[in-house]
Amino acid sequence: MNKSLDIKIDRIRNDSSCQDFIIADAKDGDMGFGVAAPGVNQGDDQARFPYRTLASYMQSMREITEAGLVDIMLMSASVNEQLTIDERLFDDTPVTPAVRANDTTDIWLGMSGDYKHQPSLCFRSATIDHIQAAKINPTDDERQRGANLGLYSITFNNDAVLDREASEAYKSFRLEAETKGFRHFLEVFAPNATGTREPADVGRFVNDSIARVLAGVTRSARPLFLKMPYFGPAAMERLVHYEPALIPGILGGPAGTTHDAFQMLWEAKKYGARAALFGRKINQAENQLMFVRVLRALADGDIEPAEAVRDYHGQLQTAGLNPHRSLEEDLVLTQV
Repeated sequence: MNKSLDIKIDRIRNDSSCQDFIIADAKDGDMGFGVAAPGVNQGDDQARFPYRTLASYMQSMREITEAGLVDIMLMSASVNEQLTIDERLFDDTPVTPAVRANDTTDIWLGMSGDYKHQPSLCFRSATIDHIQAAKINPTDDERQRGANLGLYSITFNNDAVLDREASEAYKSFRLEAETKGFRHFLEVFAPNATGTREPADVGRFVNDSIARVLAGVTRSARPLFLKMPYFGPAAMERLVHYEPALIPGILGGPAGTTHDAFQMLWEAKKYGARAALFGRKINQAENQLMFVRVLRALADGDIEPAEAVRDYHGQLQTAGLNPHRSLEEDLVLTQV
């Protein structure tokens, strides 16, 4: 089946003013949050087991994929083996499977550690071979079984030594990916531990870092699109003005209110973003399918943020589901 991601990427590249918008469900949280990744357990056994199971996490992936409401389902390599290779979940759907291809230490956010306050270090748990085929040194035919798209993440900290190492690691990944016919999209985080070297303008620093790290990369090895924090209209417009072909996308960050999520996507698109990769904002919703359905309508320009919040609450009410917040509280903007 034709994948909606490929269709949209082609259209955006041919006409940067087109209104196509890519949505990814970032269900790769087990590579960062550990046992908390599936989200809070709302069951009667919550006191004993505060978080949902990995099985429930994967079931949400199945349901959202089968609904065809997102363009990408981002997973860990182990979940990709189960859903993409063993179950063939993505064979008859327009959704593209993708895997987090590296896990820099600043995304190790499990509540038992404190890595996020230490400068980011490069690391890759997954290998391209195992993402594509769940084994080392697969044949060309075996490489077709798994995902052929990965998220590669970099965190620059305005430190010449660490940032050089991060750039070298990304170069090694690109060379291997090109050799093995593996596509990727690039995530560039805000600095996480700069000490006395905090950039005066973090949005400008991230934009500059993206432009610099990709200046030496030719078309054969370039990322399909970008994933980055949303730093507001000015930073987004400046990056798009610099090179529209970069296809910028935003990450969601903490869940916040429903209006926070919808407003962020709507505003980022208005100023040039063409993708949104929401993890916690989807995973912590009262009903993930309903939330993504409204998110899709918003991305397609069929509804505006405040109206979308009311629509979502109306669906919850019809389904007899209790919202986390009242409608009035959920209409408050706390993040944008």
